[in-house]
Parts: sequence; structure tokens; C-alpha cells
Amino acid sequence: MTFRIRQLLTLGVLVLSPLAITSGCSQVQSQTTKKIEQKPVAVKPVSVVQENIQRTSTQPATIHPFYEAEIRARTSGYVKTVNVDIGDVVEAGATLVEIDVPELNKQHEVLEARIIRHRSEEKRAEAGVELARANVQAAEAGAEQARSEMSSVEASLAAAESEFSRTQDLVQRQSLESRVLDEVRKRRDSERARLDAVNSAIRSAQAEVTVANAKLTSAQADVEASKAETSVAERELEQLEVLIGYATIKAPFPGIITRRAVDPGDLVRESSEVGAGEPLFVISQVDKVRVQIPVPEVDAALVNRGDTIELTLPSFAAEAPMTVEVTRLAGSLDPNTRTMLVEAEVANPEGKLLPGMFGQATISLSTKVAANMLPARAVRFSDKGEAYVYALSSDDTVSVIPVTTGLDNGAAIEVRSGVEPGQRVIDAHLKRFTDGQKVTVLSN
Repeated sequence: MTFRIRQLLTLGVLVLSPLAITSGCSQVQSQTTKKIEQKPVAVKPVSVVQENIQRTSTQPATIHPFYEAEIRARTSGYVKTVNVDIGDVVEAGATLVEIDVPELNKQHEVLEARIIRHRSEEKRAEAGVELARANVQAAEAGAEQARSEMSSVEASLAAAESEFSRTQDLVQRQSLESRVLDEVRKRRDSERARLDAVNSAIRSAQAEVTVANAKLTSAQADVEASKAETSVAERELEQLEVLIGYATIKAPFPGIITRRAVDPGDLVRESSEVGAGEPLFVISQVDKVRVQIPVPEVDAALVNRGDTIELTLPSFAAEAPMTVEVTRLAGSLDPNTRTMLVEAEVANPEGKLLPGMFGQATISLSTKVAANMLPARAVRFSDKGEAYVYALSSDDTVSVIPVTTGLDNGAAIEVRSGVEPGQRVIDAHLKRFTDGQKVTVLSN
């Protein structure tokens, strides 16, 4: 029994001995690994450099027609003829559609007849003026004749008065009979009566002159009133002719018909009426187009007229980018998008660029700015696309610092925040580092 126990104990020692040996080896390896891991990693540093760079701004771009107009009716009626269709190229002033307006044409005829009547009334009033002038002249002639008779009557009366005085004196001396004095007195009284009659004729003639002048003034007023009525009718006719002119709808500028919504026989309504509906046509000028680019607030202040734009369009992906210039800019930000509208005019004689095309525009901003630059390989990006760098302190300790990037030319990246000029960061390295980790900085 004692022997059996001794064998089992010996066997147990033999079994446990490999485990003890294995455990001992693991401890040695662990201590060796820790010593290796504790050895600082060698890294190559690069410094943040401040450079003057010409910034660019790459934004979406959309092609728009240079001018685009919705053609609507200014008068109501039935469509008589449609002269154009979608895709037709038209010149400025070309007739697009004609609307039948028979009621306006009838009103035109009525107004023309009314004008003829007013002009006839003008002539009659002018004839009345001439008649009134003749009456004035006749009245003035009568008054002049009466005044000329006054001198003759006054002379006759003076002679009769003188004869009466002389005859009366002779009668008083009894040189003549009294009946002779009576005859002289009658002649004197007759002359006085004639004088009174002439005075009355003069007053009557002057009154006739006054009446004739009044009639002349009235006739002249009638002429002015007739002319005013004629003028009003002519202005009404001109207004009606303008409305009739609206029945012929013409192209406001040269372009292409991009939409048509009218057929012969359609009833169209004046655009200001309820239910006027969609436009009859849409015309777009595309011999030159506008490229519109919304520039964000961060770059808006740096855009100037004449800045170069490289325009790429998916429709012409195999072609080299188009080079154009900034033609105009809005000068203010859209409060909804916080962007500023920038436009470039592009000649399009062949109609290659179609309104609505979408592309990408890279604006070379003419203003150079000082920027903090790092080699592109020194900037890392997380799984979420967030940029960061491994910054080195004076004692070669690593700090993981998030940064905001800007311009990226492929070789270097602009770092807008997070680091300062001259600050050291770790250059390209396969290893990931943590905050507070010590490294060995290799000299350049």
C-alpha cells in the first residue's frame, strides 16, 4: 500500500512538472514583451507652416437661360393661329400666336365713326365762329355809322339852335311875326329829336357789338369743346388699338420655345383674370447662358468680378473643364441658405449648354490669404471623417488634436483650427498613438 501511494505521488510530480515549466516560460515572455512595448516609438516630425495661398471654392453650378419669359395673354379671346412650337428658334418681334377679338374690332369701328362725327361738329363750330365774327363786324359797322350820323345831327341842331335864337330876338323886337318863331322852334325840336334818335342808335349798335362778341366767344368755346371731344375719342381709339395689338403676341427677345400650352381654337383669358392658367409659351434665350453658383458665407467675401472659374459638367465628362470668369455677384447672402449667388456668362452659339444642366464649379479666389499648411500625410481622418493630428509637446509627448481642414491641393492641407504655426506633429506613420504616449523624435 505504501509502495502504491509512492508511485502515485511520483506520477503526480511528473505530470505537474510540464505545467510549471510552461507557466514559467510565459512569465518570461510577458516580461520581455512589456520591456519591448515600453520602448518609445521612433517618429518623424513635421511643423505647421504658414503660407500665402490662393484659395479656391468648389461648389455646385446650374445652367440657366440668359433670359426666360413666360408668355401670357393680355386680352381674352379664341386662338386664331399658332405660329411656333417647342424647339422653334424665333427672333425678337416674331409673331407667336394670334387671338381673335371681334368685339374689340367692332368697338374700333364705333370709335372711328364717333371721331368722324366729332370732327364734323368741329367744322360746324368753326363755321359758327366765322359767322359770329361777321356779326361782330356788322355790329361794329352799324355803331360806326351811327357815330358818323351823330356829327351831322349835332351840326344841324346847332344851326337850328342858332336860327331859333336869332328868330326869337327878331320876334321880341317885333321885326318878325311870332308864327315864324314857331316854325323855327319846330325845326329845332326836330333836330333835337334826331339827335336823341342817333344816340339811341349808337347805344343799340354798341349793344349789338357786345352781343356779337359774346356769340363769338360762345362759338369759340364750342370749337374748343368739339376739339376736346375729338381728342378724347382719339385717345380711346388709341387705347383700343393697344388692346387689339395685344391680340398678336410677339417674342420679346430672340430665343427658343421651350414650352407650349396653347392650340388653335383655345379660349385664352387675360392674365390678370381669375383662371388665366399656365403661360401660353415659355421662351428662353440660350445663345448665351448664365452659370449660377451658390458660394457659402466662408468664401463669399473673397469672390470678385473677373475671378477664374473652372466648370465641369457630367454631360461632357470626357471634355476638359470650361474656363469662364465671374461676371456678377449678388453682394448679399441668402438668409435661408447663407450663400451668395455668383453668376458667369457663357457664350453658347451652338446651343450645347442646356438650361437645367448641373455641374461643378471651382472658383479661383483672387484674394490670397495666410494659411496654416501641413503635408497631407500628416493629417489623419477617423471612421466618421473627422480630421485630427498627433501633436508633439516639448517633451515628445503625443496629443491627439481635432483640426478643421480647408484647402486640399493633394500634397498639402490647410488646417484652419487646432494647431498654430511652428507646432510639431507626427508625419506619416502606420501606428496609432494615444494621448500622453511618449515617442522618440528622429532628427531631420
